[in-house]
Amino acid sequence: MEVIKSSLMILALLFLHGAMADSNYNGGLLYFDYYKESCPLAEEIVRRNVEVAVLKEPRMAASLLRLHFHDCFVMGCDASVLLDSYGDIQSEKQAGPNLNSARGFEVIDEIKAILEHACPCTVSCADILALIARDAVELRGGPRWEVGLGRKDSLKASFNGANQFIPAPNSSLDTLIASFQAQGLDIWDLVALSGSHTIGKSRCTSFRQRIYNNMEEEYDYYKRYKIFNGMLRSFCPRSRRDDAVVPLDFITSARFDNKYYINLLQGKGLLGSDNVLITQDHEGHIVKQVWSFASDQRLFFKSFVKSMIKMGSINVLTGEQGEIRRNCRFVNSATPSK
Repeated sequence: MEVIKSSLMILALLFLHGAMADSNYNGGLLYFDYYKESCPLAEEIVRRNVEVAVLKEPRMAASLLRLHFHDCFVMGCDASVLLDSYGDIQSEKQAGPNLNSARGFEVIDEIKAILEHACPCTVSCADILALIARDAVELRGGPRWEVGLGRKDSLKASFNGANQFIPAPNSSLDTLIASFQAQGLDIWDLVALSGSHTIGKSRCTSFRQRIYNNMEEEYDYYKRYKIFNGMLRSFCPRSRRDDAVVPLDFITSARFDNKYYINLLQGKGLLGSDNVLITQDHEGHIVKQVWSFASDQRLFFKSFVKSMIKMGSINVLTGEQGEIRRNCRFVNSATPSK
């Protein structure tokens, strides 16, 4: 009898472990199938609407993925990036890394409205961000993973935090490493998550300084690929066309694959923060990782999934913390006039 009880207990623990996602060092537990009873169609509703949005505009996949990243790096994955300015809240949307570049808010509004109709005040905006990031990657040919759910939404935003903690497109390697380490992410996570630049586009203002910086011409890395920089200059002159956009990956800009790393090795990374993974890695450890991902897409996918799950658990609010917003743009206590 005792053997049977022990076996049942072990099975129960295994089942519980399978239903539980990883927790962050400073956050609460997240669970798979969190909405199985309270909103069984939640993940399907999110996926279908992301699919429609990406079919209308393929670039939207990268924009939705980027929103999750920009949210998690400021106070944690709590949907603070979605808040509009209201009352004492100064929106993160107005911060430098997001202003005139963060996109996809209307897609989230539509998804939230449908979820509120189906399951009122049940699915958090923070969970929506985590789900749309996963679905956007998969819809562009990338890997799929199970998303731990159960996040609550923040009651505040951090304009200063957005300016401070989101890495700039011209960041040095040391700055990138420090920025990721501040979030509990290591160098392997940095290189893996940088692979998200295999899809999407970037504005001229994000890389113009790099392509017109003559100092870079001194390095063999750039001398070998002057043609690439020349092409970029044709898209982005020294002045004007600030909002013109260029693919982050010129090979397969709409497909999530490992071509980003191949580009880096060929000196064809678009952003300065991409190229420093090669040019400023004096010990060669990061370059070795880039080579590994460039030669093995499955390894990249596996590493990317692991790092996305890790990032998606940064300082999450759970239980009695935060709230489930009815409108992702405002805390529930706010009543903005129409």
